[in-house]
Amino acid sequence: MTALLDAIRGKTESALASGDLSPLETSETVVEQNGLRFIVRWAEALARKDAAKAAAPATEEKSAAGAEKVILPGGPRDPNFNPFLNPDPALTVGPIGTRHTIVLNKFPVCLHHLVLARREFAEQLTPLELCDFEVLAQLLSTLGGLGFYNGGAPAGASQRHKHVQWVPADPGNASLAQLAAGLPADAQPGVVYRHPALSMAHALLKVDAGQGADQSASAAALLVAYHQARADLGLEPGADGLLPSFNMLAGNGWLLLVPRSQEHFEGVSINALSFGGTIYVRQPEQVELIRQTGPLQALASVGRTSF
Repeated sequence: MTALLDAIRGKTESALASGDLSPLETSETVVEQNGLRFIVRWAEALARKDAAKAAAPATEEKSAAGAEKVILPGGPRDPNFNPFLNPDPALTVGPIGTRHTIVLNKFPVCLHHLVLARREFAEQLTPLELCDFEVLAQLLSTLGGLGFYNGGAPAGASQRHKHVQWVPADPGNASLAQLAAGLPADAQPGVVYRHPALSMAHALLKVDAGQGADQSASAAALLVAYHQARADLGLEPGADGLLPSFNMLAGNGWLLLVPRSQEHFEGVSINALSFGGTIYVRQPEQVELIRQTGPLQALASVGRTSF
């Protein structure tokens, strides 16, 4: 893994130097509620990104099924025209596992924010498979950090092309550590737990996955926990084979699943990292909105209310 870490660092340095990587510059405010600490970060670049996307001319592309052309505002949306099918070489670290490629997130929330994208197109809301957890386990076992997944647009996903993501365990980065601290010290695998501070539907399961754990065993444990959490929450594929929208986080020996009802709370996009204690906002006044409302209420408003 030393070679992989060197490759990640080397690609990051070259992409920063060339301008192909656009890290978010943020100002942050700490908000505490019910013993949990949330970092609310205002990232002005996100608003500029949204504005540029909205101003982009409509384009004609084939639909996802490759049938008739449709008019799409803000650039192409077809799976054949996405940043992960043929990723930018300036951002591509290289293959990992048998079916994934490591790509630097062009708009990283932190240094070494990685996208682990399927090499072939698959819908983001098709169920995760062992191969997806194998690449997460490889990073978690050797580097620690947090693996996460935004399942569908209501969960904050910006791309349909199937991908999981990873961020390192650095101060200020999203993590499951503080949620884990509020769960039973003698927690056992195979048991679904609820965190007392989270009022929305969710499932937390203890997993033997993290820095120093066996990679193969970790991947298998994550897959089992994922299926158990889905069953507990009633997240089953529809007739189209797609799951309802949800977020997943894995790290610090736990896996968290949160079903989603909508993407936004009062205009603030909530994704998986928000449940890990880091909320990104696009406008400075939204920092005060989160402070006044309470981050836990913001999270509850985009989740599902019943188990």
